[in-house]
Amino acid sequence: MPKIKTHKGAAKRFRVTASGLLKRKKRMHGHKLTKQSSKRKRNGVRAAYVGPADAPNIKRLLPYL
Repeated sequence: MPKIKTHKGAAKRFRVTASGLLKRKKRMHGHKLTKQSSKRKRNGVRAAYVGPADAPNIKRLLPYL
């Protein structure tokens, strides 16, 4: 049985926590931050978790993480 390749785009965007959840960054925090309020910028710093409906698809892309 051959090894499964890791999807490198997904590997750069997601991390698996110790409890098995998938951690991700929030959107809209890459550039053009001057027009955003401080509250929006501050809330974009915190990590978010992938929802239960999307988690199985992403875990399939990350077989060894």
